[in-house]
Amino acid sequence: MTTYQSEADTGLSWQPIQKPAEIAETRLINAILDGTFPINSRLPGERELSESLGITRPTLREALQRLARDGWLEIHQGKQTRVRDYWKEGKLGVLNALSEHPDQLPDDFIPDLLNVRLAMAPMYTALGVSRAADKVVHLLKGRHGLGESPEAFTNFDWELQHQLTLYSENPVFVMILNGFKDLFLNLAPYYFSIPAARQHSYQYYVDLSEAAENREVDRAENLTENIMRESLNFWQQTKFL
Repeated sequence: MTTYQSEADTGLSWQPIQKPAEIAETRLINAILDGTFPINSRLPGERELSESLGITRPTLREALQRLARDGWLEIHQGKQTRVRDYWKEGKLGVLNALSEHPDQLPDDFIPDLLNVRLAMAPMYTALGVSRAADKVVHLLKGRHGLGESPEAFTNFDWELQHQLTLYSENPVFVMILNGFKDLFLNLAPYYFSIPAARQHSYQYYVDLSEAAENREVDRAENLTENIMRESLNFWQQTKFL
């Protein structure tokens, strides 16, 4: 018998080790958010910055390029790197990073997100029901095993929204929603930690299943619009509002 056991044998779940560029990226985001490098300021030169982060200059460049891609930084050859106004120039990667820093979120952040969902979700839900009603009904049967776990509700709700965008047959909905995945999975457990929010969502799943079974596309759209509007009341009970 060997002296080691596989991960499957031990039941351990190892987290992947972050690469140096990923660690540097996280540290730079923290420095931007805590005001060490405020909006529109210039970062130190590569040599100074790489030494302070304890990484090589090629690794630093990789981290800076990733941050520039998401809208945190503006890089021009021969000029100091500028910290962008990420609220005006950022991309979805900024939103995902901000979800891990709740203390940095402005008061209207969650309402703004909910308004985006309100604009999208009723439409892709109606399309999904009209084009794949039987699949929607089958998917919603998963509600029966949810129990009371906020994480279970989070994962189920994400899968429902994702599948509805796929059933809508509009790839733009799919790509937009995918951009919010990390943000949703980070924040939704707070929402579903409220018993009344779980109950409200569960009833929505029941009603949506009935609407899909009866091919009531307009009702499915209205149900989704209503729950998106009412969800703000539950968000007000979390620490984010």
